[in-house]
Amino acid sequence: MTSASVELLVKLAEIPGRGRALLSTRHIKPGEVLLSDSPLLLYPASASSSFCSRCFRSLPSSSSTSSSAPVRCRSHCSSSPAAASFCSARCLAFHSPFLCLALSHFPISLPPELLSPALFLLAAYDLSITAPSDFHRLISLHGTTTSDVDAPTLHSLLTSILPSPPSGFSLELTAALLAKDKANAFGLMEPFDGGDRRVRAYGIYPNASFFNHDCLPNACRFDYVDQARENNTDIVVRAIHDIPEGREVCLSYFPVTWRYLERQTRLMEDYGFRCECDRCVVEKDWSDDDDEDGEEKEDEDEEGMEEEDEDEAMENMDTTGEDGEDGNFPHAYFFVRYVCDRENCGGTLAPLPPTADGTPSNLMECNVCGMLKTEDNNQQDRQKCSNGSMLH
Repeated sequence: MTSASVELLVKLAEIPGRGRALLSTRHIKPGEVLLSDSPLLLYPASASSSFCSRCFRSLPSSSSTSSSAPVRCRSHCSSSPAAASFCSARCLAFHSPFLCLALSHFPISLPPELLSPALFLLAAYDLSITAPSDFHRLISLHGTTTSDVDAPTLHSLLTSILPSPPSGFSLELTAALLAKDKANAFGLMEPFDGGDRRVRAYGIYPNASFFNHDCLPNACRFDYVDQARENNTDIVVRAIHDIPEGREVCLSYFPVTWRYLERQTRLMEDYGFRCECDRCVVEKDWSDDDDEDGEEKEDEDEEGMEEEDEDEAMENMDTTGEDGEDGNFPHAYFFVRYVCDRENCGGTLAPLPPTADGTPSNLMECNVCGMLKTEDNNQQDRQKCSNGSMLH
């Protein structure tokens, strides 16, 4: 397991009822880097030419005449709408003939629910040829086949566009790969611009995939895709606050600002479980909008009233208590201190890494908009985090 330092701060363990998980190997200080992980594979969220097809950095416009102009594939896929584009000749060198031939026949008019999974399967089967050991690591990850992914249709599509079937190519393997993607993919997002964020690419990260979910996470991940450095697609996981030795380290699989019903629905649909963390135990009693079968309320008016009740409850929470642990509302302190208050952001804040001598940083970084603020919640002065340069 890779880490930003020689010392491994997390270890893999089996927890009854939760499966494989990552536990802290010692007391973790706020902001410490728990893991820096490189992807087994990356694939685009859409057939866009706005990003490098290998490292997914933003590309300059096609009309650019500078040395940074996009480098286009001149081989089989060059005449296809799905033609690959790259930020440099170095990235182009990783463009495999197998993938190039497949892209030359790729139908970009696929419906959205099939486009992204199809691009994943192309990347996965290409990995089986170019890096068999990484492909075996991908197959070893957790993932249960689900009925909501149309594996037969996608397998038929691949059969029609692949230049030659790779070793092991079968409907069963295609279905198994789709399950790995659904359970383990991390989204690499476009820069925050004040509106809804879109995913530019997805990645499968072999070590980060072992982090379990909690609606009150004690760690969060950062990515710096547009940084001009090596390994720009690595994701970095940092501690949000102190973590005792032996404690499970958890991420939130989605924004922590999501409501109870949204969270439970997503977790059941994508990961096959209901969350019973401290926060969910409290919030499930706020209303009856989520029954034992996980069904949504039939009456939208009643649901709207319950959302108002939830907002009122949040406003009236007591945010006091040692280390923010309030018996009635354990997440009140978390929302006050660790959720970004920038408009339309809702990202999670974690301190920058401690200094070389172990001194904790008093600057908190948002993992969505990248803004920095002091730990003092009354401090209003914020500055833009310059491509994460303060972290390295």
